[in-house]
Amino acid sequence: MTTTLRPEGPETPTAAGGRTRRWRILSNGHPVGALRTTADPLGSQLGGKISELEVTEGRGRGRGTFGGLAAEEVLRTWGCTRVDVNIPESAPTARALAVTLGYVERALIMSKQLVAAPGLPAGVGVRPFDRPAELQAWLHRSTERYVRWLVNSGLTEEQARARAAGGPENLLPLGADTPGVVLGHLFGADAAEGSYGSLWVQLRVRDLPNGEPLAWVMMVEVPPARRGQGHGRTLMLLAERECLAVGVRNVGLNVFPGNQNAIRLYTSLGYRVTERVYGKQL
Repeated sequence: MTTTLRPEGPETPTAAGGRTRRWRILSNGHPVGALRTTADPLGSQLGGKISELEVTEGRGRGRGTFGGLAAEEVLRTWGCTRVDVNIPESAPTARALAVTLGYVERALIMSKQLVAAPGLPAGVGVRPFDRPAELQAWLHRSTERYVRWLVNSGLTEEQARARAAGGPENLLPLGADTPGVVLGHLFGADAAEGSYGSLWVQLRVRDLPNGEPLAWVMMVEVPPARRGQGHGRTLMLLAERECLAVGVRNVGLNVFPGNQNAIRLYTSLGYRVTERVYGKQL
C-alpha cells in the first residue's frame, strides 16, 4: 500500500501573517485521515504547528506516524524551525506517538468550571498597581521568568523572546486601566508587611464552543520570602471571585510541567488538564 499526503484545499493566510493548509492522508488514493499544518512568524523565524490530525480508517497501521512525519516535512519546506502540537488529555495514543517522534512535553493547559465564589482568608485584599512604572517593572520581571521557562522547555533564546514579545503591550494597551482585566497586589491587614503576591487575569480571552466566555490566569507571582504560606492559593481564589463577579464561569491557565508545586496547587483547587503542548526543533 502507498500512503501519501495531498492538499484538501488551497493555502489560506493566518491572522498572524502566516499560512495554513489542510491535508488528506491517502492510502492507495483512498482517504484514511487528515491533518492541518500552520506556519506563523516567530521573531525572525517561522514556527510550525500540526493540528486536526486524525486517522479515520485503519488505525494501528502507522498512518498517524506517516501523517506526523509528512506534516513536519511540509513545515520544513515552508521554512519552519520548530513545530508544536496541542494534544487533548483524552488522547493518550496521540501523546505516545508524539513522544515516539521526538516531541517533548513543554506545557500543560488546565481549566476549571466555576460554581460558587470561594471565601478568602480574613484580612486580605487586592490593591491596584500604584504607578505605571511599578506595573512595567513587574511585567518585565514576569516576562523574563516566562522566557526562562520557555528556554527550559526546548525553545531557543530567540524563539522564546519572540514568543513572549508583545504580550503585555497587546493585552494591556492602557496598562492597569485596560478594561476586562484584573491586575493587582495581594496585601494583608498590615500594609507595612508589603505585598504577598501579584495577579493578572484576562477576564475574557475568547468564547468557548458553547458560547460561554473563557477567562485566563496570565500571571501569578508570590515573592520568594512569602512562598509556602498559602498566598498562591489565595491569589487563585481571588481570580475565581473576580471572574464570577462579571459572570464568567470558565477559567484556564498554562503551567510548565516542571513547576510541580503550581500543578499540585491548581489540581487541589479543582483544575484539570485538558491539553498538553508538545514541541521539537526541526
